[in-house]
Amino acid sequence: MKEIQHIDTQRLVLASQSPRRKDLLEEAGVLIDIIPSHADEILPEGVDPAGCAIALGRLKARDVAESHPDRWVLGADTIVVVDDMILGKPASGDDANRMLRLLSGRAHQVCTGFCLLNASLDREICDVVVTDVTFKALSEAEISWYIDTGEPFDKAGAYGIQGKGASLVREIKGSYTNVVGLPVCEVVEHLKAIDLVEFR
Repeated sequence: MKEIQHIDTQRLVLASQSPRRKDLLEEAGVLIDIIPSHADEILPEGVDPAGCAIALGRLKARDVAESHPDRWVLGADTIVVVDDMILGKPASGDDANRMLRLLSGRAHQVCTGFCLLNASLDREICDVVVTDVTFKALSEAEISWYIDTGEPFDKAGAYGIQGKGASLVREIKGSYTNVVGLPVCEVVEHLKAIDLVEFR
Protein backbone atom coordinates (compact mmCIF):
# COMPACT_ATOMS: atom_id res chain seq x y z
CA MET A 1 0.00 0.00 0.00
CA LYS A 2 1.32 3.42 -0.93
CA GLU A 3 1.79 5.88 1.89
CA ILE A 4 3.53 9.09 2.86
CA GLN A 5 7.20 8.46 3.61
CA HIS A 6 9.14 10.67 6.02
CA ILE A 7 12.47 11.70 4.55
CA ASP A 8 13.78 13.23 7.76
CA THR A 9 14.01 10.91 10.75
CA GLN A 10 12.60 13.70 12.91
CA ARG A 11 8.86 13.78 13.29
CA LEU A 12 6.90 16.97 12.77
CA VAL A 13 6.19 18.83 16.01
CA LEU A 14 2.57 19.94 16.36
CA ALA A 15 2.40 22.99 18.63
CA SER A 16 -1.18 22.27 19.62
CA GLN A 17 -3.14 20.04 21.97
CA SER A 18 -6.13 20.04 19.63
CA PRO A 19 -7.31 16.44 19.19
CA ARG A 20 -8.81 17.43 15.86
CA ARG A 21 -5.50 18.61 14.38
CA LYS A 22 -3.75 15.53 15.74
CA ASP A 23 -6.32 13.22 14.17
CA LEU A 24 -6.28 15.03 10.82
CA LEU A 25 -2.50 14.79 10.48
CA GLU A 26 -2.32 11.18 11.64
CA GLU A 27 -5.15 10.17 9.30
CA ALA A 28 -3.14 11.73 6.46
CA GLY A 29 -0.16 9.57 7.42
CA VAL A 30 1.99 12.34 8.92
CA LEU A 31 4.06 11.32 11.94
CA ILE A 32 3.90 13.90 14.71
CA ASP A 33 5.04 14.71 18.22
CA ILE A 34 2.70 16.92 20.22
CA ILE A 35 4.26 19.76 22.19
CA PRO A 36 1.54 22.31 22.95
CA SER A 37 2.29 26.01 22.86
CA HIS A 38 1.63 28.03 26.00
CA ALA A 39 1.88 31.42 24.34
CA ASP A 40 -0.77 34.00 25.18
CA GLU A 41 -3.16 34.13 22.22
CA ILE A 42 -3.71 37.86 21.86
CA LEU A 43 -5.25 39.04 18.60
CA PRO A 44 -3.07 41.67 16.89
CA GLU A 45 -4.72 45.04 16.35
CA GLY A 46 -5.28 46.53 12.91
CA VAL A 47 -4.94 43.16 11.14
CA ASP A 48 -7.61 41.49 9.01
CA PRO A 49 -8.99 38.11 10.16
CA ALA A 50 -6.80 36.07 7.83
CA GLY A 51 -3.76 37.95 9.08
CA CYS A 52 -4.83 37.34 12.67
CA ALA A 53 -5.04 33.60 12.06
CA ILE A 54 -1.54 33.57 10.54
CA ALA A 55 -0.14 35.70 13.37
CA LEU A 56 -1.51 33.36 16.03
CA GLY A 57 -0.28 30.26 14.20
CA ARG A 58 3.18 31.85 13.94
CA LEU A 59 3.09 32.79 17.63
CA LYS A 60 2.41 29.19 18.65
CA ALA A 61 5.08 27.77 16.35
CA ARG A 62 7.73 30.23 17.54
CA ASP A 63 6.89 29.54 21.18
CA VAL A 64 7.56 25.82 20.81
CA ALA A 65 10.51 26.30 18.43
CA GLU A 66 12.39 28.21 21.13
CA SER A 67 12.81 24.93 23.02
CA HIS A 68 13.13 22.76 19.91
CA PRO A 69 15.15 24.80 17.40
CA ASP A 70 16.27 21.79 15.34
CA ARG A 71 12.77 20.51 14.68
CA TRP A 72 10.15 21.48 12.13
CA VAL A 73 7.27 22.91 14.16
CA LEU A 74 3.70 23.45 12.99
CA GLY A 75 1.52 26.06 14.68
CA ALA A 76 -2.05 26.77 13.63
CA ASP A 77 -5.05 28.81 14.65
CA THR A 78 -8.64 28.69 13.41
CA ILE A 79 -11.00 31.63 13.66
CA VAL A 80 -14.61 32.12 12.61
CA VAL A 81 -15.59 35.44 11.05
CA VAL A 82 -19.03 36.95 10.47
CA ASP A 83 -19.61 40.61 9.52
CA ASP A 84 -15.86 41.21 10.01
CA MET A 85 -16.32 40.09 13.62
CA ILE A 86 -14.03 37.36 14.93
CA LEU A 87 -15.80 34.71 17.01
CA GLY A 88 -13.59 32.85 19.45
CA LYS A 89 -14.50 30.01 21.76
CA PRO A 90 -17.66 30.75 23.77
CA ALA A 91 -17.10 31.61 27.42
CA SER A 92 -20.56 30.48 28.52
CA GLY A 93 -23.86 29.05 27.37
CA ASP A 94 -25.17 32.55 26.78
CA ASP A 95 -22.10 33.37 24.70
CA ALA A 96 -22.59 30.22 22.62
CA ASN A 97 -26.24 31.17 22.14
CA ARG A 98 -25.18 34.62 20.92
CA MET A 99 -22.73 33.16 18.41
CA LEU A 100 -25.14 30.58 17.04
CA ARG A 101 -27.80 33.24 16.60
CA LEU A 102 -25.29 35.33 14.64
CA LEU A 103 -24.48 32.39 12.36
CA SER A 104 -28.06 31.19 11.90
CA GLY A 105 -29.33 31.23 8.32
CA ARG A 106 -26.30 32.89 6.79
CA ALA A 107 -22.77 32.47 5.53
CA HIS A 108 -19.56 33.04 7.45
CA GLN A 109 -15.87 32.38 6.92
CA VAL A 110 -13.54 29.98 8.69
CA CYS A 111 -9.87 30.99 8.48
CA THR A 112 -7.05 28.70 9.53
CA GLY A 113 -3.62 30.25 9.55
CA PHE A 114 -0.63 27.96 9.95
CA CYS A 115 3.10 28.34 10.21
CA LEU A 116 5.85 25.79 9.62
CA LEU A 117 9.21 26.80 10.97
CA ASN A 118 12.64 25.49 11.73
CA ALA A 119 14.60 27.93 13.87
CA SER A 120 18.03 26.40 13.28
CA LEU A 121 17.53 26.62 9.52
CA ASP A 122 16.00 30.10 9.84
CA ARG A 123 13.09 28.97 7.67
CA GLU A 124 9.47 29.95 8.16
CA ILE A 125 6.51 29.19 5.89
CA CYS A 126 3.11 30.69 6.70
CA ASP A 127 -0.19 30.34 4.88
CA VAL A 128 -3.91 30.76 5.44
CA VAL A 129 -6.93 28.92 4.03
CA VAL A 130 -10.44 30.37 4.05
CA THR A 131 -13.64 28.32 3.74
CA ASP A 132 -17.16 29.71 3.34
CA VAL A 133 -19.73 27.97 5.55
CA THR A 134 -23.48 28.51 5.42
CA PHE A 135 -25.76 27.60 8.32
CA LYS A 136 -29.40 26.72 7.97
CA ALA A 137 -31.86 28.87 9.91
CA LEU A 138 -31.72 27.58 13.47
CA SER A 139 -34.73 27.37 15.75
CA GLU A 140 -34.48 28.20 19.43
CA ALA A 141 -34.94 24.51 20.18
CA GLU A 142 -32.05 23.53 17.91
CA ILE A 143 -29.75 26.12 19.48
CA SER A 144 -30.65 25.00 23.00
CA TRP A 145 -30.23 21.33 22.08
CA TYR A 146 -26.83 21.94 20.54
CA ILE A 147 -25.57 23.96 23.51
CA ASP A 148 -26.80 21.22 25.85
CA THR A 149 -24.59 18.68 24.03
CA GLY A 150 -21.56 20.57 25.35
CA GLU A 151 -19.94 20.49 21.93
CA PRO A 152 -19.70 24.27 21.33
CA PHE A 153 -17.48 25.16 24.26
CA ASP A 154 -14.00 24.35 22.97
CA LYS A 155 -14.60 25.45 19.40
CA ALA A 156 -14.26 28.77 17.62
CA GLY A 157 -17.68 30.03 16.57
CA ALA A 158 -19.36 27.62 19.01
CA TYR A 159 -19.69 24.67 16.64
CA GLY A 160 -17.84 21.65 15.30
CA ILE A 161 -18.63 20.57 11.75
CA GLN A 162 -17.16 17.11 12.37
CA GLY A 163 -19.54 16.40 15.24
CA LYS A 164 -23.17 17.06 16.03
CA GLY A 165 -22.71 20.54 14.57
CA ALA A 166 -22.78 18.98 11.09
CA SER A 167 -26.58 19.11 11.34
CA LEU A 168 -26.39 22.92 11.47
CA VAL A 169 -24.43 23.33 8.24
CA ARG A 170 -26.23 23.62 4.92
CA GLU A 171 -23.25 24.24 2.63
CA ILE A 172 -19.51 24.70 2.57
CA LYS A 173 -17.33 26.14 -0.19
CA GLY A 174 -13.69 25.19 0.16
CA SER A 175 -11.69 22.89 2.40
CA TYR A 176 -13.69 20.76 4.82
CA THR A 177 -10.66 19.88 6.95
CA ASN A 178 -9.96 23.60 7.28
CA VAL A 179 -13.29 23.97 9.09
CA VAL A 180 -12.40 21.02 11.33
CA GLY A 181 -9.18 22.80 12.30
CA LEU A 182 -6.40 22.27 9.75
CA PRO A 183 -6.30 22.42 5.93
CA VAL A 184 -4.61 19.06 5.47
CA CYS A 185 -4.08 19.29 1.70
CA GLU A 186 -2.20 22.58 1.94
CA VAL A 187 -0.18 21.54 5.00
CA VAL A 188 0.96 18.30 3.36
CA GLU A 189 1.88 20.20 0.19
CA HIS A 190 4.16 22.44 2.25
CA LEU A 191 5.65 19.44 4.07
CA LYS A 192 6.47 17.93 0.70
CA ALA A 193 7.98 21.22 -0.52
CA ILE A 194 10.41 21.30 2.43
CA ASP A 195 11.31 17.64 1.84
CA LEU A 196 9.93 16.49 5.16
CA VAL A 197 7.63 13.94 3.51
CA GLU A 198 7.24 12.40 0.09
CA PHE A 199 4.83 10.03 -1.63
CA ARG A 200 6.09 6.57 -2.54
